[in-house]
Amino acid sequence: MATPDAADPPPGGDDHADDVLADQFSTDEVYQRVVADADHEVTSGTRALFFSALAAGFSIAITFLLYASLTATTDSAVAGVVLYPLGFVYIIIGGYQLYTENTLPPVALTLERLASVPTLFRHWLIVLAGNFLGGGLGAAALAYGGVFDEKTATVAVGFARKGIATPAGELFVKAAFAGLIVAGVVWINFAARDTISRLAVVYMAFLAIPLGGLFHVVVSFTEVVYLALVGTVDLSAALGEFVLPVLVGNTLGGVLLVTVVNYYQTSDERLQIDRFQDVRRLSVREWLAGSLAGRSYVPVIDTVEEIVRDPEGYRVLVPIANPRTETGVVRMACQLAASHERGTVHAVHVVQVPGGEPVSEDGVRRESEQLLTEAREIGEKHDVSLETSTMVTPRSFEEVFALARRTSPDLTLIDWEKRSLWNSARAERPLAELTNQLPCDFLVATDRGLDPSRILVPTAGGPDADLTAEVARSLQRVANAKVELLHVVDDEADRRAGEAYLRDWAGSHDLENVTVTVDAGDIESAIADAATDATMLMIGATEEGLLSRVASDSLHLDVVDNVDCSVVLAERPSDRSFRQRLFGTPVRERQPARAFRDQVDEPDDDRPPATAGDE
Repeated sequence: MATPDAADPPPGGDDHADDVLADQFSTDEVYQRVVADADHEVTSGTRALFFSALAAGFSIAITFLLYASLTATTDSAVAGVVLYPLGFVYIIIGGYQLYTENTLPPVALTLERLASVPTLFRHWLIVLAGNFLGGGLGAAALAYGGVFDEKTATVAVGFARKGIATPAGELFVKAAFAGLIVAGVVWINFAARDTISRLAVVYMAFLAIPLGGLFHVVVSFTEVVYLALVGTVDLSAALGEFVLPVLVGNTLGGVLLVTVVNYYQTSDERLQIDRFQDVRRLSVREWLAGSLAGRSYVPVIDTVEEIVRDPEGYRVLVPIANPRTETGVVRMACQLAASHERGTVHAVHVVQVPGGEPVSEDGVRRESEQLLTEAREIGEKHDVSLETSTMVTPRSFEEVFALARRTSPDLTLIDWEKRSLWNSARAERPLAELTNQLPCDFLVATDRGLDPSRILVPTAGGPDADLTAEVARSLQRVANAKVELLHVVDDEADRRAGEAYLRDWAGSHDLENVTVTVDAGDIESAIADAATDATMLMIGATEEGLLSRVASDSLHLDVVDNVDCSVVLAERPSDRSFRQRLFGTPVRERQPARAFRDQVDEPDDDRPPATAGDE
């Protein structure tokens, strides 16, 4: 784990020349340093976090190697512990992620309601997986690499056998003390001003673990894996009877005896850090449920004020990464808002920063203010109220949904070019789709001009058909858009039934003066052909389930690649069952034209192209 530079002034301190500078940080200042570091850790990407944890696991294998070798060489358990702390020194000074260290900083951030409980568990899981893999690979190298001689191998095996033979209650208590030591080292590490002090504390503290006969979960796991590779042991039983009690003891010891104690011994002014001044604490629901409730981590800077909704108004949220280039989505949002009485557009400049990078609050505000000027001008042209805000976060995509849940707009419009999103063919990413409910209507646009002059709307009456019709109708009124409806049937004989279905669909959605087109055969080809003259293609979210989309690319992805016009994915919140989320909607529900077979005459080849709404 990274430690703030000791040369930096204490967070929240005053820089007065006449002040006497203490030679140590106060408890509040130490806590502030812990929280600031935790902010960097929690916002780290999964890959960076995992590989840092993997390096820590390798370092623990070094501890195991030296402990066993020196014990065998000296024939003394006391002398053998001299080099035991070396692996931990690597971890602390090198800034690697060790599970038992993570019982302090991320937990402190969670106690402050800046990170959710599920976020904490995710962090722990990634770190623990990396630690175990690194330790396991190190154990395999020691077992098969010829590193140990026979005597050392016997000693190494004895470590694991001793742990397995220890009663679970005793393991738990000894592990709790070890958790106290490790988390305490992390706390002191943030309190120390120089590297020498840190080294001394780390060495002495970790020396106490083997001398006291205590247990550390990653060391214990490495010992068990080594025993399983060179000896005879029931691995699952050893993990359950030895490693698991140690894991629980380390966790509770670190969390309760260090983090919680230090949390309550500090004052209520724990977050006097610039990066947290514009940060809203999570609500209790967000804190407990994390992303399931819409937010797992708060943004670094958040100028979005709490919204008092006008029950008579219509509100469109537009998160934009670059206001200078994303004028198309702002314009379309203004057009959609202008089609409603008392329409409002809320443009939010979402600035994504990698976790750990310093942020100049004033610089971000100035730049954002300049970039949002053009957005305000677009709002004035369309005679709609346009509000602007700024948000700085390491998780831009997730923040879009958190922001929508927080501000409760009627519609959210985002410009998203990433292929992975279109591959999911829904507004949310695949795993979030299984558990989350969209907070409002969503439009996800591939901006190729976002010209609404000629809109193609393929429809089969899916759950998002109402939304696509509403958007098309709004653009008809405001932008004088020409709308073409497309329906694809399985059989040529159903063309007339398809036309009847489209005319009925247009009438039921108050769409007038629209052209209806029916094609037979392949849906993808039919859409690509019909989109040749279109400036915008509007499609509903896929009805396929997650499992089927994992096995093959979605139709939506192919369509996006095969057409030259802008593509808008529309999705409305729905009460899909978990089964439908996994396996999709039954095919029989996707052929609405079949219901119109008995309502049409025989085919007439000379019939002109069908038009709905002008008869």
